[in-house]
Amino acid sequence: MTWMIPLSLFCLSAVQGATPVILDTDIGDDIDDTWALCMALGSPDIDLKLIVTAVHNTPVKARLVAKILERAGRTDIPLGIGKKTKETPINQEKWLGDYSLDQYKGKVYQDGVQALIDTIQAAREPITLCAIGPLTNLAEALKRDPSIAAKARLVLMFGSVRIGYGGKSTPDPEWNVVCDVPAAQAVFAAPWDITIAPLDTCGTLKLEGEDYTAVAKSETKLARIVVENYDQWVNRGQYAKDSSSILFDTQAMYMTRSTDFLTLETVKLSVNDKGMTIEDPNGRPVHCALGWKDQAGFKKALTGALTRP
Repeated sequence: MTWMIPLSLFCLSAVQGATPVILDTDIGDDIDDTWALCMALGSPDIDLKLIVTAVHNTPVKARLVAKILERAGRTDIPLGIGKKTKETPINQEKWLGDYSLDQYKGKVYQDGVQALIDTIQAAREPITLCAIGPLTNLAEALKRDPSIAAKARLVLMFGSVRIGYGGKSTPDPEWNVVCDVPAAQAVFAAPWDITIAPLDTCGTLKLEGEDYTAVAKSETKLARIVVENYDQWVNRGQYAKDSSSILFDTQAMYMTRSTDFLTLETVKLSVNDKGMTIEDPNGRPVHCALGWKDQAGFKKALTGALTRP
């Protein structure tokens, strides 16, 4: 079985054309998904083909995505309701308000998993599937149609290879893995090409000082959406006024189109039953972003995507 497609084939630039991307997101829990979505909307070299909500109360999360897309003037992007796992509120209820899916003028798929499968199968070129939450939807999609793994490349916010949360010198069971370990194991068992943004590089990533202020003071649609959601997020008070929270998912979104700011290493990994991503000689090869070449350049790209007129 051939596991890997050369990473260079997928590192498309704006000169070659926008990268087609399906986004699978657990938006509404941590705020970094909202930053990542708006980053994508502000990046002309990312072409969002579908957005699917992941885990917990996926119908409510779909309402949040729909309101963001409407505010951004991007109702051309279809969205899908992923597999619901819990009846829980989201952490951006205050910003969401009473917005309903009936208000959304774009296409809404009640079965987001099937929409994901259909979008991959319909793609004329290999499509990038960016998952920035637990992999519940992806595992379900593989059950229904295992052939999708040969037709899409995965970019994940996923795992902890050598460094843990907050820059800790030992790895941790990372949330997107430990939330649904069987799903992570199923995804790793399939022959996708996989690139990950692990805690090693995204676990301390945030905007502070002038970088944060550039977004907070901007009047562009995307910056206002991000800042309003962040300010009304239930955990906002845990962070300084001139700082974002940790923006894990923005790194994975950037990596759908480029890895120039990062140092990648291909590592054989497996997922154990405790949700650890273990270096394992019998594991599957994974492109891992394990170091930064230019974190300041990444932050400039992020702020630029959000503040572009």
